[in-house]
Amino acid sequence: MNNQIQRHCGKVRHFLDTMDFSKEDLLNIFELADLLKKADYDGSVPPLLKGATLAMIFDDPSTRTRVSFETAMTDLGGHAISLKPGEIHFGSHEAIQDTARVLSSMCHGIMIRTMDFKLIETLASYSTVPIFNAMSDYNHPTQGIADFMTMREHLPEGKKFDDIHVVFVGDSSEYGIISIETGHMCAALGLRYTIASPPKYSLSEKEQENIRNKMKESGGSLTVTDDVDNAIKDADFIVPDVWTYYGYEDQEAERLAAFSPKYQINMELLSRTPDHCKALHCLPAKRNVEITSEVMDHPTRSIVFQEAENRLHAQRGLLAWFLHHRLRVPDQEKVRDYENKAKSILKRYKP
Repeated sequence: MNNQIQRHCGKVRHFLDTMDFSKEDLLNIFELADLLKKADYDGSVPPLLKGATLAMIFDDPSTRTRVSFETAMTDLGGHAISLKPGEIHFGSHEAIQDTARVLSSMCHGIMIRTMDFKLIETLASYSTVPIFNAMSDYNHPTQGIADFMTMREHLPEGKKFDDIHVVFVGDSSEYGIISIETGHMCAALGLRYTIASPPKYSLSEKEQENIRNKMKESGGSLTVTDDVDNAIKDADFIVPDVWTYYGYEDQEAERLAAFSPKYQINMELLSRTPDHCKALHCLPAKRNVEITSEVMDHPTRSIVFQEAENRLHAQRGLLAWFLHHRLRVPDQEKVRDYENKAKSILKRYKP
């Protein structure tokens, strides 16, 4: 990550990496997301972003991210515009900084999903409105908020959030962005985090150092191992991710051989964890590959679909937290004055 990138442009704060935030920041976002979730269940979501517009740039496919951001903006009284490269000049016929300046002048926030974290940083360095990183080739901070919001809702009986043990099982290499994101969340929140991966597909020394440096401030801990049994023996939550990726089909056989069956999240593996341990998955999942259908659909051991729903509630919290204070409250006297002046001009229209 380029630490020279300006994350705070004047009074603008971007949401690029959860390790940019303090524990207090994240807990406030959780509290707001929890409140807005309750409001949703009561059919009473307040229009905190009435009149706001969010530009959504999708350079990569999405289901949960697209639906959750657009629905969240609508629920909060705002509007979201979905933009795709090919439909706009982003990065092709127009420089990134020019797109940033134009969208900043028309919208209240910009969400971007692209497999290029440096591009997101560049966009943020020129934007005068908050940028939301909705997944990159490095991290997935909006997923991280939803995941830990879900863990907070399903704490083991008698255990505090500060005391949970989060375990990632699977690919934590540079392709395993969920393992990295989970590490960033644990680092920011000061939690205990264990990664179990085959040595060839394990978290890089550079990223371990990055996470541990943040944990020195927060009080968290990081363990990286290939010993699955030892990693999961006192896990409260297990987080997996896919083992193979689009565009890397030539690696599929080798990867499946490295991960299966040792790192698969199945009921036999869960039997070696505490009875309260629950499984997550960011989705989309390859059923019966990195996680079995029996686990995903289990009524008590899986919180996969609660996690998916919480993408919406987390997005509401994030959008309100970053955008609400930037909205100008209309002066009703001025509104009436402009309306009257506009109507006087409109009277000149001749059919």
